[in-house]
Amino acid sequence: MTAVLDRSRVSAVVGLLVLFEVTSGFIQGGVAPLLPDLGAEMNISDADLNWVISVQLLAAAVSVPAFGRLGDLYGHRRMLRVALICVAIGGLLVALAPNLMVLLLGRALLGPLAALLPLEIALVRDRLPAELARRAIARLVGALALGTLLGAVITAGLHSMIGDARLTLLIPAVLAVLCVPVSFVAVPESENLATGKLDVPGVLVLSVSMVALLAGISLISTSTALGAGLLAAGALGLAGWVLLELRTAEPLVDLRALTGREVAPFFFCSFVFGIVYFGSQAPDSTFLAADRAATGYGFGFTALQISLVALPAAVGAVIGSSLTAVIASRFGYRPTLVTAFAVIGVTFVAMALFHDQLWQLLLFKVPVGLAAGVALGAMPTVIAETAEPSRTGITTALYNNVKTLGGAVAGAVVAAILAALVQAGGDTPTEGAYVAVWLMCGVLCAGAALAALVARRAEAV
Repeated sequence: MTAVLDRSRVSAVVGLLVLFEVTSGFIQGGVAPLLPDLGAEMNISDADLNWVISVQLLAAAVSVPAFGRLGDLYGHRRMLRVALICVAIGGLLVALAPNLMVLLLGRALLGPLAALLPLEIALVRDRLPAELARRAIARLVGALALGTLLGAVITAGLHSMIGDARLTLLIPAVLAVLCVPVSFVAVPESENLATGKLDVPGVLVLSVSMVALLAGISLISTSTALGAGLLAAGALGLAGWVLLELRTAEPLVDLRALTGREVAPFFFCSFVFGIVYFGSQAPDSTFLAADRAATGYGFGFTALQISLVALPAAVGAVIGSSLTAVIASRFGYRPTLVTAFAVIGVTFVAMALFHDQLWQLLLFKVPVGLAAGVALGAMPTVIAETAEPSRTGITTALYNNVKTLGGAVAGAVVAAILAALVQAGGDTPTEGAYVAVWLMCGVLCAGAALAALVARRAEAV
């Protein structure tokens, strides 16, 4: 009877974790629309504004694996509280920053936002039976997608009324502050903790290597020599990290357990998803904004119109991620992932063939949004369930880093394609450049579907 009551109490607490994820998505989705006005208010150049996004990405690459493993060792609730405190302080610094340096410090403290979901997944997997944990993970992913959608829409609307970017950013900061006391009131701690100690050399080498890779990718287009040097250093660092982990008695990541067909294909899927999800956003926007009279393609849309075109996909992602557990309980997680990536791939190929009319693009947004939401909900579940219970935090943290790395790679690859295929006498991308990006996404999704198909996974349908 006690176990049943405890289970009910933990299930109710999932609602509080959902609040944390909505807040996380709200903060992440609400900054991008305000960047131009924030730069104007604080006299920050466009080049420096890029670092407002990049600093959080780099901080996430460092903090996510450390928070995940520390959660496995010392309690996921404990590290969740630490992450929320960092986010609350960071949000306030961003909103109240008097200069660029304080703004960047605040953005760096927002890096642990990316650690919230891995810690929550580890917590619910520790305290709930498998089926309830799967439903909880789907709800958490859906909450993150919903928060991102609300952040972009509500923040832009509030800014139009308030007229001050930093005052507008106080709203998500206050939400983050409110989450801190909530985490001290009702969230239970993990019961099954790992033994051993933190692999500090592994954390340091992985963090420095990830930072070098991401910084190299972001700088390669503006400073080729520096970007290439950082990429090479990052690649060498990762190679050294692999050797270090294989020789460490208590490694940060048990690489041997991640190389089989039970795990590796799903990490490949997450890497592809990062490329496709993040890599398609910028070209979609610039394609819609292009003036057809001048370029031969596009619709000449404003930022608001572009947001409205993207809305069906965003809503579909929220719905799809929320329904993942229901769909997967009927068909199995592996077939669900195969189908989701197949649908995304077919949709991108269709977009490459048919994109002259707005109704065609709107028609494609619905299935790609639903399928992306299902994939988002399924991937952390299958990856978490491949890990030993005492390593759920670090395994799901690694999933998040792999997906983020895919997004960073996408930015460089897509920029290279759009810069290489330009119209005569200028630097405007040709229509074929966008077609190449969409076809690339389609091929990658076909590869991800194939990887999920050959993966080994015992399905309990």
